[in-house]
Amino acid sequence: QVQLVESGGGLAQAGGSLRLSCVASGRTFSESATGWFRQAPGKEREFVATINWVGTQTYYADSVRGRFTISRDNNKNTLSLQMNNLKPEDTAVYYCAVARGTIQQKQPAMYNYWGQGTHVTVAS
Repeated sequence: QVQLVESGGGLAQAGGSLRLSCVASGRTFSESATGWFRQAPGKEREFVATINWVGTQTYYADSVRGRFTISRDNNKNTLSLQMNNLKPEDTAVYYCAVARGTIQQKQPAMYNYWGQGTHVTVAS
């Protein structure tokens, strides 16, 4: 069993930055790929970024590539998302998740553990 707790959300101005963190309990975190997803009001949950179990391979949604950076520290059981040059359309609840297996995944169905989410609001 894995429990995930996100933090770092809040209010930012367009063009600004925020850093999200996700702390995990349990050994499964360091043996699994992980990812970030987001859900805006009235919209479906969408993929943001994913990283493999050792942190050597990443993949991003087109909408955030070049602005967001996903990283992980398996010694600290922590997943991070550095978000730069934020846009109002980045406003959403952001969720971290642990995947089945070691390879990075884009599909929510490939994840079996989810955090409660942290709110990000970007003002124009």
